[in-house]
Amino acid sequence: MSFSRRRFLAASAAALSFPMVANSRVLAANDEIRVGLVGLGGRGVGAHLPGFQSQPGVSVVAICDPDQDRLGSTAEMIKVKYGHEVEQCTDVRKLLERPDIDCVANATQNYWHGLSTIWACEAGKHVYCEKPLSHYIWEGRQMVNAARRHNRIVQCGTQRRSQTSIRDGIAWIQAGNLGKIERVYAFANKGRSSCGKRATPLELPASLDYELWCGPARKEPIYRDRLQYDCSFLWNTGDGESCNQGVHEMDIARWCLGETWPRRVMSLGGRFVFNDACDVPNTQIIYYDFAAAPVLYEVHNLRKAKDDTAMPDFRGEQGVGVIVECEGGSVSLYRGLAVDRDGKEVARFSGNEDHFVNFINAVRSGRREDLNAEIEVGHLSTAVCHAGNISLRVGQAAPPDQQRAQVREIPELEQMYDRFAAHLGAHEVDLNTVTLGPWLELDPEHECFRNHPQANEIVRGYYRESFLVKEIV
Repeated sequence: MSFSRRRFLAASAAALSFPMVANSRVLAANDEIRVGLVGLGGRGVGAHLPGFQSQPGVSVVAICDPDQDRLGSTAEMIKVKYGHEVEQCTDVRKLLERPDIDCVANATQNYWHGLSTIWACEAGKHVYCEKPLSHYIWEGRQMVNAARRHNRIVQCGTQRRSQTSIRDGIAWIQAGNLGKIERVYAFANKGRSSCGKRATPLELPASLDYELWCGPARKEPIYRDRLQYDCSFLWNTGDGESCNQGVHEMDIARWCLGETWPRRVMSLGGRFVFNDACDVPNTQIIYYDFAAAPVLYEVHNLRKAKDDTAMPDFRGEQGVGVIVECEGGSVSLYRGLAVDRDGKEVARFSGNEDHFVNFINAVRSGRREDLNAEIEVGHLSTAVCHAGNISLRVGQAAPPDQQRAQVREIPELEQMYDRFAAHLGAHEVDLNTVTLGPWLELDPEHECFRNHPQANEIVRGYYRESFLVKEIV
């Protein structure tokens, strides 16, 4: 099945356009940069606000969230901490009408990233957009097209691109200090709890405009216990751990390999133990078959075993990480440590830079080349993660012998499957309930899959009529 970008032109003819003329101000070196902050959750208030407000010559002048209570408390905090008032908006389109806003700090949830970033570019604003960049592969390409069409500086919030230790470690690997790269292991061992399963819909706060909160996503009753962050664990509004967190690791792996798209992908996994209202996997393995070397990614949101309190590790490393295995040893890029085949330390890497500062510097220079995570970089890293998830989403439950038959052809994949099966066994999970995704072959030119209409439907995405993402050429 071949997807050209024009294929969807008719379907998106009625798409919602942002009704304004781009209003981009030419910035002198000492001009104040005015920022509009959209999304007032933990990332928006805890990272974006101080990340921009603490920089000389930068000021957050407007805030936006569909929850009036969040708006009021954040505005009061800004007044107390930073000494100035801010405009409060529930609808991002209202914020974008201000001609004096230069940049948008986009800390919305995943499913709102695409449309709000496109609108901001059309309004002449530069954008710092949180990761994962997009909610769908096709949507991500429209975001890139909008940035190009309106000549906007757009940074993706994959902040490890500004980590000096990783940059130096990758350069050291690519210089051949440990020989050829054989494979890349990446992992997210992040403990998560059940999102709950209510018998009746969650009562929404009176302060919330639920229509705007849903935006492009399906507007439906909520049967989980929390409205906000747990929306990351439903396909309707989120992308699961392997994309929500995994975009960081995939971004580093692609950077290290110098690759764009894998040749094919395959995933196994499921949502086990919790029996809750969410539907993304909490245990998952993905094989990304890049030409240079494979990337093997594994997700564990469950503890090591039933009734255990510790989380799984990977080769003694806790949490998240990327380990590049080469002919002569390996490099743990998050730890900044290189060892030879005998485990002896041969190099260390350290240092960090500020991703928000990098964005503002690029806005001042007017050069997207100065960005450490320019929008197309973020799009590709996010899209590859979506590809891995799509394999799982079009898969089905299969018996263990069928699972093993599919992974047996690749030794390192079979070893990852062994760890996966042992982990589920420690939770007394029946392996017959595991979803086995098919091998999906990528079509890099059209950013979709070859000969799989069901998978390509997910590539294109789903939107509500009043919040369609239009095709941008």
